[in-house]
Amino acid sequence: MRGQLFVISGPSGAGKSSIARALLDGVPGLAYSVSHTSRRPRGAEKDGVDYHFVDRGTFREMIAAGAFAEWAPVYDDYYGTAFSTLKERMDAGLDVLLDVDSQGARGIREAFDDTVLIYVLPPSLSALEKRLTARGTDSERTIRRRMEKAAREIENCLWYDYIVINDVLETAVREARSIIVSRRCRTSRRKRYVRERFGIPASGKGSGEGGDS
Repeated sequence: MRGQLFVISGPSGAGKSSIARALLDGVPGLAYSVSHTSRRPRGAEKDGVDYHFVDRGTFREMIAAGAFAEWAPVYDDYYGTAFSTLKERMDAGLDVLLDVDSQGARGIREAFDDTVLIYVLPPSLSALEKRLTARGTDSERTIRRRMEKAAREIENCLWYDYIVINDVLETAVREARSIIVSRRCRTSRRKRYVRERFGIPASGKGSGEGGDS
């Protein structure tokens, strides 16, 4: 069975990365989509593991060739998701998890219309600001800019398929996991399995009758 795509989005500080890591560790058959970027590796980042690192010229050539399902400039660099990366994993029967913003989510949905979109929200904007401040990694100016961006981005959550409120991380992970499991159990995903295992012809329809017959 070919894999399907799950997109997880949310403002910085909402906890989407923590949820994504928990899903990848706890959900069998779920793989992470490694994005391409034109920026240089940071710290111990490895090519092909954290990102596919390419120079700006190569990235632009890939854009021109239509190689990306979605891409966007972020500050001074480019980030994008290549069709080849997604198709390789999906053809291997793996479901793929992507951590992208709402613009990227639209691009993925346009390219793959059965993509499942999950938006992670903090309990409130004030809670989000407290989390960003508690991280201690950003200046007041950066936090203010992130908060302004979050307020704009959150408006996009209403066209996503699912919304997860990350108040308690364990609960949010459980909800996100249940979304993936339930989507895997759809009849449309399991028709082929049922027909092959139980000998139901492709044109066969359920009788709708109860009982043991």
